Amino acid sequence: MTNEQRRSFLRHAAWIAAATTLPRWAWSNPPSLQSHPFTLGVASGDPTPDGVVLWTRLLLTDPAQMQAPHTVRWEVAHDARFAQIVQKGEATALPQLGHSVHAEPRGLAPGRWYHYRFMLGDAVSTIGRTRTAPASGDLPDALRVAFASCQRWEHGHYAAWRHLVADQPDLVLFLGDYIYEYATPKNTTDLARTHSLRLASTLADYRDRYALHKSDPALQAAHAACPWAVTWDDHEVQNDYAANAGRGDDANFLALRGAAWQAFYENMPLRAASLNQPAPGRRWDALQVYRRLRWGRLAHIHLLDNRQYRSWQACRTPQSASAGAVRAAECADLASPARTLLGAAQEGWLDAGLAEDAHAKNTTRWSILAQQTLFSPRHYPSGVTATDSWDGYPTARARLLQAVAQHAPRNTVLLGGDIHQNYVCRVHADPQHAESPVVASEFCGTSISSRSGTTQDKVDAIARHNPHVLLARCDQRGYGLAHITPRRWTTTLRVLDDPLRADSSVTTLARFVVEDGRPAPVRD
Repeated sequence: MTNEQRRSFLRHAAWIAAATTLPRWAWSNPPSLQSHPFTLGVASGDPTPDGVVLWTRLLLTDPAQMQAPHTVRWEVAHDARFAQIVQKGEATALPQLGHSVHAEPRGLAPGRWYHYRFMLGDAVSTIGRTRTAPASGDLPDALRVAFASCQRWEHGHYAAWRHLVADQPDLVLFLGDYIYEYATPKNTTDLARTHSLRLASTLADYRDRYALHKSDPALQAAHAACPWAVTWDDHEVQNDYAANAGRGDDANFLALRGAAWQAFYENMPLRAASLNQPAPGRRWDALQVYRRLRWGRLAHIHLLDNRQYRSWQACRTPQSASAGAVRAAECADLASPARTLLGAAQEGWLDAGLAEDAHAKNTTRWSILAQQTLFSPRHYPSGVTATDSWDGYPTARARLLQAVAQHAPRNTVLLGGDIHQNYVCRVHADPQHAESPVVASEFCGTSISSRSGTTQDKVDAIARHNPHVLLARCDQRGYGLAHITPRRWTTTLRVLDDPLRADSSVTTLARFVVEDGRPAPVRD
């Protein structure tokens, strides 16, 4: 057992030890279930060359069963009929963790597909399909990565997920806003659907919100189709929150944030290594979300967290409901070098990762920075600066660009979401000077379902003021699909014809290519 495996085991062991205070009958024979326990589906995530995370969460209705831990069996097989089972095991679904299961089979073969399922008593889950990453020294012919974000329930059906499954990605990168904390608006005009949940503020509220989203069959199918790697943004907790601060007094917000973070872990295919909790019953004050995934020698994915460690938005008052925008001349704090979006530790971690990529540039073809929002600047015609995005943290962006320019990985590509718009950009070493060298490419994808809140005329005006912006389109829901080979990166932007229809068709908005060694997207 490696040191990391031992730490992961000890993290989960603390929770299991706490559950042993329950009556011994709770650990006895599998229960006679009153309803199917796997209605939230299955998922897998964070593939390595020899393993993957397998996730499910039991949805129980009997009060006694809801208070008890349950032993869930899992199997991994070469085939969908499970005639060739290669691994099997058991995991404890604890009530303290929402009866979630995070199994981590190891010893699988690199670079191949598997099928998996869960069992509780006589109940059997949906069959999921997952895969391992290639061996560290392999250079695969291709990697298909779908990237997506922002799926507010009321704003649209999840037809995008149905089409994404048909595109057969190897991996999905989800870049934040998996849920939205809001209640259904009073004005339901032009909404695709509604729900009856209140504004989320407790652990039960957030668990219910994930259960709502995961009830959608298209989203369940996407989770079952391939492994995901997930990060968060603000709506998993509260709109525009920053680190330890949000709306309301500090004590209430930290309790709310802890509940939201716990629900995020319970409902995502995350490894036990992401847990930083010293013991059960303590408030969730940290969750390790930033991490790296390797895809052989083809790609190195740096998955970032721009919420947990960020500075409070510049010149935002504590009472304001959102971050808003400022004028730089009227907000001296905007340019403070002390301001950070990633936090000092994550900045140093990313700098070290980029240095590693640069040292291995003959073996690492593509360095991928998968993060939450638009990285490139948007100079508005009105002269204001949005404070919740990278524009609100210009010195932090400058430090990251300095790291990219200094280390010079072979190819750097940034992926983002959050703004509910499609942007394709050249990333310059100095974002204020278009004549500075291009050091990376950026693809910021639109939302799965969430509205953009602006007009194409306004977006066009912004694009005219920003020569590094190659494409900017709003209010078209969908996802991005990156086909990555050793010599070329091709991004296809897929958009729905009608997000208010569950059976909406999909079209290709645009396709851009980045050639190996040429850090600028070119329209195909």
